Amino acid sequence: MHFAVTSRGDDTSNALQKKITDYLQEFGLTQNNEKPDIVITVGGDGTLLQAFHYYHEFLEETCFVGIHTGHLGFYADWKPEEVEKLVIHIAKTPFQVVEYPLLEVVVRHHDGPHADRYLALNECTVKTMEGSLVCNIDIKGEKFETFRGDGLCISTPSGSTAYNKALGGAILHPSLASMQLSEMASINNRVYRTVGSPLIMPQHHTCLLKPLNDVEMQITIDHKSMVDQSVKSIQCRVAEEKVRFARFRPFTFWKRVKESFVGE
Repeated sequence: MHFAVTSRGDDTSNALQKKITDYLQEFGLTQNNEKPDIVITVGGDGTLLQAFHYYHEFLEETCFVGIHTGHLGFYADWKPEEVEKLVIHIAKTPFQVVEYPLLEVVVRHHDGPHADRYLALNECTVKTMEGSLVCNIDIKGEKFETFRGDGLCISTPSGSTAYNKALGGAILHPSLASMQLSEMASINNRVYRTVGSPLIMPQHHTCLLKPLNDVEMQITIDHKSMVDQSVKSIQCRVAEEKVRFARFRPFTFWKRVKESFVGE
């Protein structure tokens, strides 16, 4: 089996990265940072997000597992003191692979026929660099509403506990093949009107955002951000690709939600 180990970059994470690498090589596994079968991330959920985007072209062959060296994460669910146990699992135990849906984002431009395609593990957000975002929202090819406000967030089920939750969106179990559209401070009065609630769309639905004002758009794909003034449309749907996680023990999602947001 080929493996790669990524680190957040702090001293604690770097030390664990070296320890894991040495252990796995002692068990006869081969380090391959270009095309690994398994990627072990050391740091937090942000470290795993970075690894996901680095290896996004190899999702069918690569699976991920995260170790947190800070706060417990939704992706990084192993503790530093469990490293030896995890290494033995990786080296000796056939692990279960769990697949979760991703978000496909296609950005089309006014100044050319080309389109840029991205995959998001958590969410895509759309804002403007100045003033309000004004855009038509089409669902399944039909106009649903004209949005006016600070911006929009389109999230995956596994990303529903991140920015989406802060916007009042619903928490979805990550196994559901769906996407969620949440508003950021929409303008609602006698002139302007939106539905005002998060929308959860199934796998076969497409959501198309068509900006109506000529302003610079700020689009984020997870932790990555870009600015573009020539955006014609932003198309979102559940991607055909999926992210694969290596599971060596039961993953109790609702317990993780409780620990993160409710407490004991």
